[in-house]
Amino acid sequence: MSVDIRTRYLGLELRSPIVASASPLTGDPEAARRLEEAGVGAIVLPSLFEEEIVNEEIGLNSSLETGAGQFAEALEYFPTIDVIPNVGERYLARLAEIKAQSTVPVIASLNATTSGGWVRYARLMQDAGADALELNLYRVAADPIKNASQMDAADLDLIAAVRAAITIPLAVKLSPYYSAFANFARGVVERGADGLVLFNRFYQPDLDLESLEVVSKVELSHSADLRLPLRWIAILRPQLGSAVSLAASSGVHTGTDVAKELLVGADVAMMTSALLRNGPEHVRTVETELRAWMVECAYESVAQLRGSASQATAVDPSAFERANYMKTLRSWSSPGT
Repeated sequence: MSVDIRTRYLGLELRSPIVASASPLTGDPEAARRLEEAGVGAIVLPSLFEEEIVNEEIGLNSSLETGAGQFAEALEYFPTIDVIPNVGERYLARLAEIKAQSTVPVIASLNATTSGGWVRYARLMQDAGADALELNLYRVAADPIKNASQMDAADLDLIAAVRAAITIPLAVKLSPYYSAFANFARGVVERGADGLVLFNRFYQPDLDLESLEVVSKVELSHSADLRLPLRWIAILRPQLGSAVSLAASSGVHTGTDVAKELLVGADVAMMTSALLRNGPEHVRTVETELRAWMVECAYESVAQLRGSASQATAVDPSAFERANYMKTLRSWSSPGT
């Protein structure tokens, strides 16, 4: 029995629901080529952070002006430099290079801090050839003056501004920390997003006990991490309808992980940690496992299995909500009991 694993995401035809999400691999042309050869359905480039552009420009200007007050005449000896490509320009060049070599959709990713930054670079990414754009919303609501409604409104306004600036498909990568997530997700779609990516996986800071400095640590995900997107995709699929694309992100490592996300209603399953651990060729293993599971369970296509276990079709819809919490607690039995 042959199975058809083609899917649609953001209106794009994909040969596979396995998508390589943003990571150092997807930003390297050679690694991107290997990912495509291994069978990914699409490639999401690493995010361009507006802070990187600003910090680099500040650092460059500071270096060029060092000593100008004491030795102003020395500046005349430096040659005139017409153009120094900044982080954003290098990102756009790499996007164009990867797009030129790829036969699968290439999705740019943007994480800005100002409305002007969002709109400007969204347009530039579209002009550089991106097939779609993923807005990576990341902010820590640490200002005690701003309430949840104000924070939500600011994010929704940004999404609307970017949607008005581009014509390519738009996905928004969200965190799970909005106080009324289902309502916010609907608001994102109403502002023009073609799809949602669930979820943005924040890397939390750690503390060095010797130096007392805050340190950054990358902790790769595990399959257990897919449970959060699993729950919310199951809930949102019947609420948002089939016209809105849903991508599962976090904890996708195996073919059965992909199958679970598709069953609850995801259009694609995005992988990062598994590819960093095992290399681009791991995509082949995951696809083989997915195909084997589909054959065993008599599914002929991704279209057939997608959403067949969402909240709308589940035998016990409440299992995706509060009832699951109580059932999980009661399922534990300690040794000797």
